[in-house]
Amino acid sequence: MTTINKITVLGSGVMGHGIAQVAATVGYNIVLRDIEQSFLDNAMKKIQWSLGKMVEKQKLSQSDADSIYGRITPVVDLKEALKGTDLLVEAVPEDMELKRKVYAEVDMYAEDKTLYASNTSTLPIGEMASLTSRPSRFIGLHFFNPPQLMPLVEVIPGHLTSSETVNLSLDLIRNIGKEPVLCKKDVVGFIVNRIFIPLIHEAAYCLDRDKAEMTQIDSAVKFKMAFPMGIFELADYTGLDVVSKASKEMISRDKKVINPHPLIERLYSQKKLGQKSGSGFYNYGSDNKYERVNLSETEAEKYDPIAIISVAANNAAWLLTNGVCDVADLDKALRLGMGLKKPLFTIVEEFGLKKVLMTLENMSNKYGEFYEPDTYLRKIAS
Repeated sequence: MTTINKITVLGSGVMGHGIAQVAATVGYNIVLRDIEQSFLDNAMKKIQWSLGKMVEKQKLSQSDADSIYGRITPVVDLKEALKGTDLLVEAVPEDMELKRKVYAEVDMYAEDKTLYASNTSTLPIGEMASLTSRPSRFIGLHFFNPPQLMPLVEVIPGHLTSSETVNLSLDLIRNIGKEPVLCKKDVVGFIVNRIFIPLIHEAAYCLDRDKAEMTQIDSAVKFKMAFPMGIFELADYTGLDVVSKASKEMISRDKKVINPHPLIERLYSQKKLGQKSGSGFYNYGSDNKYERVNLSETEAEKYDPIAIISVAANNAAWLLTNGVCDVADLDKALRLGMGLKKPLFTIVEEFGLKKVLMTLENMSNKYGEFYEPDTYLRKIAS
């Protein structure tokens, strides 16, 4: 197969209907499949609302919005949904047992030509591919939330994924107006989450160890580390249910990737999920409107986020040492996926490479091997 024309998206939640809208916008015919008609009705209303907003902002004409909407067909019956499909994009919840059931059913009805892709943000691509009849034609396509706005897609081959599947996937992502970054190895957390998720836990440790206030840490992260917002604020925006699930999946496969802090799980168990629930690390209004936390350069001056930048640098170094990506793709992924305003190692140099290395060595001696500096950091600091 050399072209992709028809795409079936499994799962009509936030990611599924967002991916469907993005692909339909550039002319692909989409089948959006879910297990209940009510789920699909709700998803189609959200797509209609999103397109309506684009018409209001004069980014689309009404006739273009109608055409895009018309290219998305909601279907409950899986066999019907997979008929004639060139690419299946699975966007069901992050649960390996659920995905096992989904792929077993998909394998019964998918045509030989159909490529499989998963929108997972944390689950191993090779492990999912092994659940199917076509591991060489299985790939990870990790869109970021919300897909309509976020430009990055991490493209993750499994160890048996063919080069043809990789190339078709890269072409597709470019065709739908997104920026692909190839994650060359199927590692825990891929690129962005390998750096982002451990930082949330590290920031929680900074609350304990440094007796700092949350707004001081977040202000320092925003104004001294060139982040778009504070790390606690970013976690609340992402959703602590998402953070908790990602943390558990990552730790279950590699205990060295995160130094887990119990506060994250405690907030999750209390249903304090961040912006979506009205409270998380911070308290928000009860009307579910998006609110920014009041951070300032004055507050930033009260805290040195050296531990946070050091952990970010160490995990980034691990990705480079292990050939997961190169520096250019690392910078692209963090700029587009996390909103970093400067290349990560430029920020590290501003703090001082030797200071970062010394911080990691001290923390390793005090708190354990999670902080052991990666060989890449030792090399560039020497």
